[in-house]
Amino acid sequence: MHRNVRHGRIGWVRPGRVVSDDERGLLVWVARDSPVAHEVTEAGLGMRAMPFAQWISSSYRLARGRWNGPPLLKFLPTGAAHSVWWFSDARGRFANWYVNLEEPGVRWDDGPVAGVDVVDQDLDVVVRPDLSWQWKDEDEFVERLAFGDDYWVTDEKAVRAEGERVIALAEAGEFPFDGTWCDFTPPADWDVPDELPPGWDRPPVR
Repeated sequence: MHRNVRHGRIGWVRPGRVVSDDERGLLVWVARDSPVAHEVTEAGLGMRAMPFAQWISSSYRLARGRWNGPPLLKFLPTGAAHSVWWFSDARGRFANWYVNLEEPGVRWDDGPVAGVDVVDQDLDVVVRPDLSWQWKDEDEFVERLAFGDDYWVTDEKAVRAEGERVIALAEAGEFPFDGTWCDFTPPADWDVPDELPPGWDRPPVR
């Protein structure tokens, strides 16, 4: 379970199959149509559907659904304050990298179900196959920073510095922006689970 945590609440949950887990970090595969959950207001609206001032004054619940985005790989480098995602197009071909800035993941393992909890810091970087790049969601990041204790990001400079560090790797074509895993194809017998497993919503570890 790759889970985003906001002030001790689960923000979203995405199940993935472990592709590799070694000294470099954890690599997981998220298939299209995987069962997921995400936080919404009691009216069923997501955080992006309203001003942040309205969101932080709302009541919340977790809504279940299906991953309707493209199939993707997620790589969580050991100890790093980001993850890198490989997006694929409709034909399964590599489309771009997506750098998700987040606090280093904290792992948990309950036996039948295990996962890693992160705090998504909202600011992201999109890296294209030609290694050009752009910041993403910067307007949302700036808007939310104005809300102090209500926001889960406490150090804007550290988030931007981590993004700039990863951008430098991308511009240089260094791992993981060197073509590694761009041709990944999941085994044919990796089916999509019908439901999230029991324990997916256990209390966050951070």
